[in-house]
Amino acid sequence: VYFKRDGEPIEATPLPEPPAGASSWAPRSLLHRDLDDTKVPKSLAADGEPGMGNPFPTADPPRGLAAERDAVTESIPETVVSREFPRWVHMAEPIYYFRHTHAPVSDGTVEARATLTWTLNPQIDNEALFSCEVKHPALSMPMQSEVTLVAPKGPKITMTPTRARVGDTVRILVQGFQNEVFPEPLFTWTRVGSRLLDGSAEHDGKELVLERVPAELNGSMYRCTAQNPLGSTDTHTRLIVFENPNIPRGPEDSNGSLPGHCGFRFILALTLTVILELT
Repeated sequence: VYFKRDGEPIEATPLPEPPAGASSWAPRSLLHRDLDDTKVPKSLAADGEPGMGNPFPTADPPRGLAAERDAVTESIPETVVSREFPRWVHMAEPIYYFRHTHAPVSDGTVEARATLTWTLNPQIDNEALFSCEVKHPALSMPMQSEVTLVAPKGPKITMTPTRARVGDTVRILVQGFQNEVFPEPLFTWTRVGSRLLDGSAEHDGKELVLERVPAELNGSMYRCTAQNPLGSTDTHTRLIVFENPNIPRGPEDSNGSLPGHCGFRFILALTLTVILELT
């Protein structure tokens, strides 16, 4: 088994095979949640810790419901923070460690695994091509697999429904990036200047769901931070909430009706609809 970086063989320090009965082989996580204020990890090992981006300036959201707006979201420029590094990041050549293990399988075959371990450095590892080549007498030609390490860039965000109204359930989803990203990034959602609708400070995952959005969320801005050990990027979107003709507006209604009266008329309309369907 041979590992290469950008087509050049890697000289790695061999590690001993773990003793029999040891825990099964499993790669360590490339990302976890211990964050600091430098936007990049204090240790960029294979289980590096990505940092958070700077807060986005909070703007006063527009008041009232948007009655004449055509678009639900407002396009906000992407904020890229993946190229900012603290002083402890060095350009030194990485030290690689190689481990080759064998494990017998019940069908009489032997499973071979090879692992390459090193400390990630965004300044030199971002966009680096790593490949693994396997040679064996039973193979007519070597087998090869490769992957490029890349920080996330240009998240693509969609929002449904396309025209959100008061009371709708809104879903904001990251559908991809402008580039192929590896390792798989972690996603964090926050609401700029306030907490999320459920009262939490942040939400993890590709999708943010806002249940039964109230009129007060009109103009609110949401930040999605995508990050892996090689860097992070922020993108923002603004939610525009439209009036819902099926929901009374309350005391500020133009005819001056009280909330209780509005609710009574709404219930009566539903009752009449049911009677018509039955007959």
